[in-house]
Amino acid sequence: MIRASRGAFPPRPEKAGVSVEKFFHAVTLDKDKCLGCTNCIKRCPTSAIRVRDGKARILKERCVDCGECIRVCPHHAKVALSDPLYIIETYDYSIALPAPSLFAQFNNLEDPATVVEGLLRMGFDEVFEVAQAAELVSDATRRLIDSGAVKTPVISSACPTISQLIRIRFPNLIDHLLPLLTPAELAGKMAREQAAKRTGIAPEKIGTVFITPCPAKAASIVSPLTAEKSHLSAAVAIKDVYPVLVGKMKEVGEPRDLSRAGRIGLSWGSSGGEASAILVEDYLAADGIENCIKVLSDMEDEKLNHVSFVELDACPGGCVGGVLTVENPYLAMVRLKSLRRYLPVSRNRIAGTEVPETFRWETGIQYEPVMRLDPDLTVALEKMDRIDALTKRFPGLDCGSCGSPSCRALAEDIVRGYSTEEACVFVLRDEVQEIAASLSRLSASGVLAKGKENPEPPKQS
Repeated sequence: MIRASRGAFPPRPEKAGVSVEKFFHAVTLDKDKCLGCTNCIKRCPTSAIRVRDGKARILKERCVDCGECIRVCPHHAKVALSDPLYIIETYDYSIALPAPSLFAQFNNLEDPATVVEGLLRMGFDEVFEVAQAAELVSDATRRLIDSGAVKTPVISSACPTISQLIRIRFPNLIDHLLPLLTPAELAGKMAREQAAKRTGIAPEKIGTVFITPCPAKAASIVSPLTAEKSHLSAAVAIKDVYPVLVGKMKEVGEPRDLSRAGRIGLSWGSSGGEASAILVEDYLAADGIENCIKVLSDMEDEKLNHVSFVELDACPGGCVGGVLTVENPYLAMVRLKSLRRYLPVSRNRIAGTEVPETFRWETGIQYEPVMRLDPDLTVALEKMDRIDALTKRFPGLDCGSCGSPSCRALAEDIVRGYSTEEACVFVLRDEVQEIAASLSRLSASGVLAKGKENPEPPKQS
């Protein structure tokens, strides 16, 4: 793999079973640009960022690649890794896998085929729309729900950030995740298999290049949750493809009939699109990572048992709001609605009556107890009591001056051995004032009087 000069992904493991970093993330920090401000630590939904020695630090085990820190960093010190566009030149046969959200980035787009034609002119040998696979996943989901083969409320597993969040913070909900490959993974799997059969090219020489709207989907290629190895070869950001693609699309006159997705597939690009495709009335769709956390908390409290399907998108507006897109997400949603208006409802359905095994997860998602204070319950409870006591000592302002996102987070950091009480400026101020008061009392009593190192004891009356 060619490495991008700004820092691309590490090489993918070539064989199934090769271990990769358990907590690999596409959201990284550029220390040269970081000024140690507290914008990111206060907005991180999983408290995965600390500021130490004047620089932010991302706790890999807690990060879910939501990209919120990228949105709020005024110094652009948070960076989302992706593969360079010229990665396609390293394969004998390259297949573009455009996310549905890509089609929402363009003004006055009347036919999705224009985007497909533009991608081919960019140098891709073939285009397989992720929206095609999305329609198959929608069909499979309907069948699983109707047959009672999945535990309700079913939570969509299409957003890797949500799956990661459940993996580390809501383990009781893992069984509710939809056990189907994401549309991007399914598209990569189908595209490679079909291309290898049609062209005779070895599968390992065929590149399946996902055009991604967010870092979470890019990270899931290097460290997949539900497979030993991803079916995607690379992830190129929409923002990197966009300027080249716009130029190529202008060269297209009347596009050929190349698009193979319908209204349902394109709808996956915005919040509610997947849920509405299930064709049930009792569904819930939420977007924005903080809103999703509230929904998951309610699910843990069994407040949503009357709902059949839950669609959660970490980005505002859904995938159109990903930090690797270029357009305002709400304008993109309007464009997506306009574009799909004249499309057929769906162009892709499962043949037969059963959901193919090839659509299902290859491995299960395992709980990662990164929030646990200690494996020993007794010790964990003792640490919890100490955290509660420390939290009461702090002012409760959650100012972030200590480098932790909240007073309780600082208390936890202290108990874990990552920080000290003096990191709190208010505690430090009180200690300094107490020392100053003690010195003042000593001075007033004559102990610190000038020239009297050994003061005489007071006279007896």
